[in-house]
Parts: sequence; C-alpha cells; structure tokens
Amino acid sequence: MIFKHPLVRAGLVLGAGFGGMADGIVLHSILGWHHMICYTMDCQPLSVAQLQQENTQDGYFLLVVWLMVLTGTAMLFKAASQLGPIASGRILLGAMLAGSGAFNFIEGLINHQILSLHHVVPGSPHQFLFDMMYLANGVLFFVVGAWLVWSPKSAEKSQ
Repeated sequence: MIFKHPLVRAGLVLGAGFGGMADGIVLHSILGWHHMICYTMDCQPLSVAQLQQENTQDGYFLLVVWLMVLTGTAMLFKAASQLGPIASGRILLGAMLAGSGAFNFIEGLINHQILSLHHVVPGSPHQFLFDMMYLANGVLFFVVGAWLVWSPKSAEKSQ
C-alpha cells in the first residue's frame, strides 16, 4: 500500500502542517477573515480582550501545525536515509499536496460546517460559497497530490 511508503507518510504530515500554516498565516493573520474560534457571527471581536483571546487560540493552532511540520521534517530525513537514490521529489510533492488538501477538507468540514467555530469569510453574504470553495480546494489538492503519488511515473521510481 502506498501509505506505507515512508516518503508518502512524511509528505502527508508535512503537507497537513504547511496547509494549516497557510490557513493560520494568510486567513487568520494577514487577511483577518476569521480566527480559530469566533465569538460573533462576523468574527469581529467586540473588545481588545476578546481579540487577544482569539489571537492566543490562533497561536495554539499555529503551534500544533508547526509541530506537524517539525514531525514531517524528521520523517522526511528518516525516509531519505532509508530510500537513498529512489527518493522521488514527485512523490514527496504529491504527498504534501494530498496532506494539505486533506487538512483543508477535514478542518473545513469540522470547524466550518459541523462545529461552526468559524467560517472562511464570516458574515459575508457569500459565506457558504467561500466555505464550499475552501472544501473544494482541499479536494482538488488531495486529488492532484494523489495523482502525482500514484501515477505510473511515480510508481516506477518507488519500485
């Protein structure tokens, strides 16, 4: 099974970590569209204390995904030492894309849809559309990544 391949496992963990970091850095910090947990419908804090609390929760989220990247990096070094010259950049990239897509889909499904902790652009008249586009992005990244891992060209290199 392809998930037993050490490079695929490392790529999935790295991809999930990088996907989470992209979410936290771009959507939480740079664009300010949402926080890990929103306390209002539009995710705009009602006080400085509430903003500080939301930023702290975002920090814990980023700490977890940073630890995922750290773990994935250790797994990558271990895989490289085991595989030697048969390590494939295509397999690693594909697994990272698949891991990032899986992270986005699972996080979006649980946090946006099931628990309603936050939405991609809370309070927007197109809130549901943005949430669905986020889920679709996760599926697209996973499918493209899986194709890169499982395509015949990658299979030849992992033999």
